[in-house]
Amino acid sequence: MKVAEAVGRALHAAGVDHVFGVVGSGNFHLTNAMVAAGARFVAAPPSWRAATMADAYARTSGKVAALSVHQGPGLTNAVTGVAEAAKSRTPLLVLAAEVTRPTSNFYVDQEALAHAVGAVTARVTSAENAVEQACAAVGRALHERRTVLLNMPLEVQALEVPDDASALAAPPPERAAVEPTAADVAALAQVLERSRRPVFVAGRGSRGPGCRAALTALAERYGALLATSAVARGLFRGDPWSLDVSGGFASPLAAELISAADVIVGWGCALNMWTTRHGRLIGPRTTVVQVDDDASALGTHRDVHLGVTGDVRLTARRVLEAGAGRQEGYRTAERAAAIAARVRLRDVPYEDMSSRERIDPRTLTIALDDILPAERVIGVDSGNFMGYPSTYLSVPDHHGFCFTQAFQSIGLGLATAIGAALARPDRLPVAALGDGGALMSAAELDTVRRLGLPMVVVVYNDDAYGAEVHHFGPEGHALDTVRFPPTDIAAVARGYGFEGVTVRTIADLKAVQDWLTGPRSAPLLVDAKVAGDRGSWWLEEAFRGH
Repeated sequence: MKVAEAVGRALHAAGVDHVFGVVGSGNFHLTNAMVAAGARFVAAPPSWRAATMADAYARTSGKVAALSVHQGPGLTNAVTGVAEAAKSRTPLLVLAAEVTRPTSNFYVDQEALAHAVGAVTARVTSAENAVEQACAAVGRALHERRTVLLNMPLEVQALEVPDDASALAAPPPERAAVEPTAADVAALAQVLERSRRPVFVAGRGSRGPGCRAALTALAERYGALLATSAVARGLFRGDPWSLDVSGGFASPLAAELISAADVIVGWGCALNMWTTRHGRLIGPRTTVVQVDDDASALGTHRDVHLGVTGDVRLTARRVLEAGAGRQEGYRTAERAAAIAARVRLRDVPYEDMSSRERIDPRTLTIALDDILPAERVIGVDSGNFMGYPSTYLSVPDHHGFCFTQAFQSIGLGLATAIGAALARPDRLPVAALGDGGALMSAAELDTVRRLGLPMVVVVYNDDAYGAEVHHFGPEGHALDTVRFPPTDIAAVARGYGFEGVTVRTIADLKAVQDWLTGPRSAPLLVDAKVAGDRGSWWLEEAFRGH
């Protein structure tokens, strides 16, 4: 058995059951070996979108996923998707064929390329150690929550593996939960006991098993309100004290209550500029606590009064055990009534900008929220529109929202929805895109159709790069470079085998209802001609912070 085959088999034995990518000569044997061992291969050109599919699959499934790419341009083409995964600390394994001769036209410094976007690297160096090195890369991705580039030199791939080498393949042990110190537990309990208006903000580190139960029990003890960062949206779905998302996507009531908190605890949450509206949601006298199982994450984005190194679930449980008594905190009957009536953005009155030719994106999204099944998984692209699906479309839980926005690249939304759909085949996948991102990723419509996914793709089509229009337009700048002639994106989708409908008014959404009640034998694209009269509120917040 050659190294390429042995490594492919070992990776599947180590728990990698999905591999995404584009196959060329350098990764042909490795990819085929993974498929032969039982992994599912998802072909998705170009490779940067394959990287995003793998990223979304890993986030939604909780498993390490793999991206397989050709040497040189296969990896350089994937860099945008790899950067998103690396910046998000997604456990992802990038399997890259490698040429080591600088005179080869395929040669690039692949290690330097990976490090430049925040990934870490490993290399298969010999036939004797190939299986062990590959499994170690899987373990590192899992235990350190990192995107790992595993370089596979072509000359090493072709070597013969010793007969006993494949016996070393095995799944890595589960990541050990970090126990907080007794002193940190006591300090956090003391902060909460003194608080009168505490707010918990849960982030990516709170998405693990048992975290919701531990956090809601602790919040009940101290009367805390509950919020999440965007990537953990849905974690507290159904809790009467949930404020939904903190930051730019927060409703006016949620922003008011968070900014009035006397204690904010970030649980596995970076408390970055997006989650805190560039710090404006944190009052000048608010005590800020951050809990994270990675000590290097504490205080990275802002100063904190108390940093606790520990697993979210364990830390919440230990503080609950250490505390005494109960307190009302922020949970009063008056606030409960306000949260029930006004915490959802759809319950906040607005001036409907719809006309006979253009539908207000808020009106569109509220209607879609009522039409689409509750059991859904949503992937969102970047752009002026993105706040509408990210807030007005409800999700059943934190596995229902995949938000690949750490790098803020337009064009990742459809690939995100595909990866999430493969991880949750029990839910209706919904991709929310702007027209710019939809046209950038049109080739992925073929992937959706080829995979047979019963997906709904909603395109918020304002015939422009809306973020730039609303940022630069008010200052009188020429906008010809960011406005485009009208495009019939529904017709483009029909060319790929979709059902395509154009929506200008609420009445046009009957076609979506008809699709939902039908056989769903082909995916559906909704080309929504949205009103672009003004910028979105979340983007105004973002630009105000720069």
